[in-house]
Amino acid sequence: MKRFIPVLSLVVALNFGAQAQQKKTQDQEAIKEMCGCFEVTFNFTETFNYSQDSLYRPSETKIAKGLEYAVAIEDEANKISIQHLLQVGRPDQPMIVKHWRQDWLFQNQDFYMYNGDNNWTYEKKSKDEVKGQWTQKVFQVDDSPRYEGSGTWVFVDGKKYWENTTTAPLPRREYTKRSDYNITLRGNRHEITNFGWVHDQDNEKVVRKAGAEDIIIAKEKGFNTYKRVDESRCQASKDWWKDQQNKWKLVRAKWNKVYQKQQDLTLEEKVDHKVLFKYLLDEEMTSEKEINSIIDAFVK
Repeated sequence: MKRFIPVLSLVVALNFGAQAQQKKTQDQEAIKEMCGCFEVTFNFTETFNYSQDSLYRPSETKIAKGLEYAVAIEDEANKISIQHLLQVGRPDQPMIVKHWRQDWLFQNQDFYMYNGDNNWTYEKKSKDEVKGQWTQKVFQVDDSPRYEGSGTWVFVDGKKYWENTTTAPLPRREYTKRSDYNITLRGNRHEITNFGWVHDQDNEKVVRKAGAEDIIIAKEKGFNTYKRVDESRCQASKDWWKDQQNKWKLVRAKWNKVYQKQQDLTLEEKVDHKVLFKYLLDEEMTSEKEINSIIDAFVK
């Protein structure tokens, strides 16, 4: 009997390991289903207003459509990086816009949590906190940080989804128009569907001040649908990325050096009256030295 116990323990351990690997593979396949060519519809509307200001005006409902190409630029055992490209204009003469990027990291422990005023606070989570989970790290068009959070991919009743709630800067549709709040508390749900995938959001507009409790002034619903279409429709995006990918590899490498310091991070809003993405999206900026120099100029 004593000899049997170690054998049984080994069998249980091997079975558990096989199940964990099978689940991880299932997670990876779900993440990569967000790659491809998609017709996208962006839908946002303010739902509830909690402001005490009698002059408060809710944000206008926003509905926009576009064609988006999402390509896996890294596909490793513990990391999948997906670059999004927005294709706009006439189909025969499209313009390509480098859009957001999402990195998925397995059992990641290092986080940069947005804390308002262009500041991200570094946090180290324990192994137990992130066991079996995937972190989604979302980056701006210039590959600077935006928001990130960890969660478990769920497969139940024929559904495939991942959920997390985290702090984030104001979205572009807001920060050019609003200054009455400084944090978006984003409730993110990424669900794989039979037509592509959905980014479902339940957001709160938050005022955060040091030494005071957060104040929620409004809530917002976001529902973005990604409908898969024929890959040929995104050929212009594929060609553009082939020409541009080496430059953006240099940009990511520089940012990785910044993140590897594992310190709180604050970025300048502008340098010489110009925001970072306008520097980096300039086609004339291609050298590693120039790229490193301008990013250093924005890192406080």
